[in-house]
Amino acid sequence: MMETNRNSFRGTGVAIVTPFHREGSIDFKSFEKLIEYQIKEGVEYIVFMGTTGESVTLNNDEKIAIQNFGLEIVDKRVPVVVGVGGNNTRQVAYQLKETDFSGVSAILSVSPYYSKPQPKGIYNHYKIIAGESPVPVIMYNVPSRTGSNMDADTVLKIAHEVPNIIAIKEASGNLAQCSRIMQNKPDDFLVISGDDALTLPFMAIGGDGVISVIANAFPNQFSQMVRYCLDNNYVKARELHFKLFDIIETIYADGSPSGVKALLEIMGLSKNYVRLPLVKVNKAIYNQLSALHEKLN
Repeated sequence: MMETNRNSFRGTGVAIVTPFHREGSIDFKSFEKLIEYQIKEGVEYIVFMGTTGESVTLNNDEKIAIQNFGLEIVDKRVPVVVGVGGNNTRQVAYQLKETDFSGVSAILSVSPYYSKPQPKGIYNHYKIIAGESPVPVIMYNVPSRTGSNMDADTVLKIAHEVPNIIAIKEASGNLAQCSRIMQNKPDDFLVISGDDALTLPFMAIGGDGVISVIANAFPNQFSQMVRYCLDNNYVKARELHFKLFDIIETIYADGSPSGVKALLEIMGLSKNYVRLPLVKVNKAIYNQLSALHEKLN
């Protein structure tokens, strides 16, 4: 198993988008530009093929190409996390066996969606994944997308009993649940925000950082906000939180990652193309994002 410093995942990771051309193929030129932008602007690590990377619309060959290309461009300058998950435990385990994770620091694995498994099923799913993964595992709880919640008791049981699972990306929006996890977790188990708008209060109760969508567009400002939180400088952190708050809310107003892809086009960083079943944001939201971006600048 690859040795990974857990502190590498304190701070801001960006759930980077996968840029596409008009006809739907991957736009690797824009992808390189975005990766360089993230590293230059100071994020702590990059997550490929998460929800924001539209991983569910990528075929296996595309996933391999994205991972290999991303690792080549990053060139060990920051840690790389790769999304590997699903609601078919055997298939995820097979994918972990068949994939070369050389150069990858960890995987991000979403809680099984659609099936609505019981807590015991979630526990056993992650135990099998952790046993097959050659790199550490970050769990991902996002009930708004999966249709089921990983409750605090399940998370804590996994955190205490499965050593290769080092963290959870928590996007339930339930700060009481997050508090329960932070209160009772092992000291070295990381709790990472999965909600940009709630990251500041999440950090205030003991969070370790964020895997962010808005950092695609504002990596410097958002990662600095998180660093202020880690330094307990909540006066400075609040300034950046409120500066970005309106645009954070707006990128989710008509679907994600449609919103952040529209914003990236406004900024000249990549084109505004998503794969079905996603579609572009409506014109009103696009104009609102444009106005908010202009205001921020």
